[in-house]
Amino acid sequence: MLTSLFRFFLGGKYMVRSQGAALDRKKLFADPIMVTTIVVLIAFLTLFILYPLAILLVDSVVGDGKFGFSVFSRIFKMPTFTTAISNTLKVGFVVGILSTLVGLLFAYVEVYVRVNKFVGGLFKVVSMLPVVSPPFVLSLSMIMLFGKAGIITRYLLGIYDNSVYGFWGIAIVQSLTFFPVCYMMLRGLLKNIDPSLEEAARDMGASRFKVFTTVTLPLLLPGLGNAFLVTFIESIADFANPMIIGGSYDTLATTIYLQITGAYDKAGAAAMAVVLLVITLAMFVVQKYVLEKKTAATLTGKASRARMLITDNSVKIPLTVFCSLIALFVIIMYLCVPIGALFPTWGYKFFPLTGKWFKLVFTRYKGLKAFKDSFLLSFISAPITALLSMIISYLVVKRKFKSKGFIEAVSMLAMAVPGTVLGVGYIRGFASGIFHTGILQGLYGSAVILVIVFIVRSLPTGTRSGISALRQIDKSIEESAYDMGADSFKVFMTVTLPLIKDSFLSGLVTAFVRSITAISAIILLVTPQFLLITVQINEFAEKGAYGLACAFATILIIITYGSVMLMNLFIKHFGTSKKLQEEK
Repeated sequence: MLTSLFRFFLGGKYMVRSQGAALDRKKLFADPIMVTTIVVLIAFLTLFILYPLAILLVDSVVGDGKFGFSVFSRIFKMPTFTTAISNTLKVGFVVGILSTLVGLLFAYVEVYVRVNKFVGGLFKVVSMLPVVSPPFVLSLSMIMLFGKAGIITRYLLGIYDNSVYGFWGIAIVQSLTFFPVCYMMLRGLLKNIDPSLEEAARDMGASRFKVFTTVTLPLLLPGLGNAFLVTFIESIADFANPMIIGGSYDTLATTIYLQITGAYDKAGAAAMAVVLLVITLAMFVVQKYVLEKKTAATLTGKASRARMLITDNSVKIPLTVFCSLIALFVIIMYLCVPIGALFPTWGYKFFPLTGKWFKLVFTRYKGLKAFKDSFLLSFISAPITALLSMIISYLVVKRKFKSKGFIEAVSMLAMAVPGTVLGVGYIRGFASGIFHTGILQGLYGSAVILVIVFIVRSLPTGTRSGISALRQIDKSIEESAYDMGADSFKVFMTVTLPLIKDSFLSGLVTAFVRSITAISAIILLVTPQFLLITVQINEFAEKGAYGLACAFATILIIITYGSVMLMNLFIKHFGTSKKLQEEK
């Protein structure tokens, strides 16, 4: 009898769920705007994310109309390629470990140690600098400070033969670039640890170090693994830094670029891109679907009480001094670029300061066109990206339909695809049309394909922000609008979007900054018709024209920093109202 009763309840529960799902589908198909939106999104994601990756795989296994692995066999026989794989993995592991450790130290100091406003301000600046700066700024600074003609090595230490190029140059620059990402991730996790767990161990006589190793660290391990993998993916996908400071130390990203631009071996480049994609996707799957879930399961909710901050000088002073020195060093590295743009000749003549490089940027080297093209393309792509991100977030959080998982997975997939891989995929996928039929061939070399690349590269960041914001909105607010006869479009535009206005604006500016500072994908797709700032910086840096590279980079930093400041000002005055926040 109990068994029958149990089956009855299970059957009833399943029937209710089935009826609920059927009702959701009925509501969905009764809304033509919603259906059209879903169809257009699926088409966009399939065409511009899945298709380029699929064509890479097809081109790498099909040669001369025959299926086989001859292309893979050929590239794996190349000493340069096997060396590049080894170099890439080595750099990725070292950068991942260093970035995670330094990020953890910064996060621990901020959350557990009582610091003054100056140290807190340094931490805030360090966390923001990678966002508003081009990805290769620190490479330029490293060369100018520690190269053969560097200020520190040559003029302060008297070292004339120091080389910053190669493995350690890449590792140090990438670690300084990416550790703020780990710091921001781990800071949030540490804040969510319940202080009572640590205080209980302290009450039992455990030392602070013992508490950290036996209580805090075990709770944090999934988050540390998550931070490591995020940094690892960023490191192996990075193109700009290895290109500028790598020298003869080739990584997969630079090898793929040289294979398609130097050797003109498109099939080989496609196969190399597939190898890099497999590595990043494997790491992404582990990070996204294993470690991220474990982190969420281990650290649930916010800390239940205030944490007793460390005031003991024997602990406080060493930690704050060490972190402050690293922060100051990073800030000095970033300041090197605008200062370097004012020197007459870097490494040989520093005074009197001059603005000649800025003048040359706009007179001889078409700087105005470069900034206009970069600004216009980024300005077009940013609102489209922000709106698409919010729409995808809305569908994922607020709607139930069979293809929802597909939309979420593919939109987030772009996070794991290196820019170089995407660039090669677009070349192979659109240079001769879709599946080499000539259809949409006009996209290749046009402004449209550059805008699409910007959108695809920034989509995951905006989507994650939107999903997080939408999950905080009570369903009853939107349901009231539906009950009054509003369709999905009107509800989204008049109810949902105003509630997540801050996330939308933040996503808009983030997309703009990411687009205008991007290089890895667009360097393979840009044509002489367009001049882009990042491509110009890379070109002059490769030639050793550091004055011009710094001048371009300085103006770019001013643009990005100004955009972020305007965004903050706009949100402050025109963001989500207090009334709406309370309703949320």
